Amino acid sequence: MNWTHTALTLALAGACQLSAAATFPDHAITWVVPYTPGGVTDHTSRMIGKLMSDQLGQPVVIDNRPGAGGQTGTDAVTRAEPDGYTVLYGTQGTLATSPALYTTSVKYKPLEDFVAVHGMLASPMVVVVNANSPHKTLQDLVAYAKKNPGKVNMASAGIGTGTHLGGELFQTAAGIKFTHVPYKGSGPAMNDLRGGSVDVLFDYVISSTPHIQAGGIRPLAITGSERITALPDVPTMAESGFDSATTTSWSGIFVPAGTPPATVKKLADAMATALDSEEVKNYATTFGSTRMVGLSQEKFTQFLKDEMVRWKGVVDRSGAKLD
Repeated sequence: MNWTHTALTLALAGACQLSAAATFPDHAITWVVPYTPGGVTDHTSRMIGKLMSDQLGQPVVIDNRPGAGGQTGTDAVTRAEPDGYTVLYGTQGTLATSPALYTTSVKYKPLEDFVAVHGMLASPMVVVVNANSPHKTLQDLVAYAKKNPGKVNMASAGIGTGTHLGGELFQTAAGIKFTHVPYKGSGPAMNDLRGGSVDVLFDYVISSTPHIQAGGIRPLAITGSERITALPDVPTMAESGFDSATTTSWSGIFVPAGTPPATVKKLADAMATALDSEEVKNYATTFGSTRMVGLSQEKFTQFLKDEMVRWKGVVDRSGAKLD
């Protein structure tokens, strides 16, 4: 009798899950951004979330949950219902590098706690200093840092973020050492750079460009492999003599493990359509980003596995272990 009851319960649960997946979505979707408002993560989430909302027929609501370099919001999603109504904005920092940086404090397991839905954008960063900085070129900054180890304060959007690891990669390539000053997002870091409290920031082009145009900060180099439309006069890392520091930082969407495959596919299809929009194409062209077209589900999972291996190597070489 007990076995019959258990089998019936499981069958009913499976039927309910299939029914829910078939009608998904029938109400608003929460898109968790594990960083503060105002930075590139927030901007791109709102842009692409709106496009996905148009495809899915339900609102996509952005929920900023900053803290611990993105770990707080990322970990919170592991406890959400696996029904597709909570989506995580995942990044290279939170899912590929934090597990390598932190040996004990990262509570989530990227490959076990999440389902990879679809990649979004791979974006270069721009190395920026205050407009009144004496450093006119990247070579100027490196020369000063070599003579004054640890005296250059490098801001970042948080420990383990792309802005942090991009800076760590550059220090390794240039043979220098900055003092890392982590913030809870690129917005607060940019505010202090403009105010002169810190010396250098590896930031995303979309969030730095308005400050560059306003004259508050000065760009020294682009971390991507090519110059970009938004900042055509800014040299690449390779052109500046630091080819091994060339890098981009990627993003994508994830859902809690156990989310029905049919629901995951609907989200992946909506993302694919958003990436094919003229708005995202123009954004990518202007800011030098690569649209991660076709990188969904199984392919995105393999991509994450490869990135975890790659960035563990960067972390190990940088000596940036944090616990």
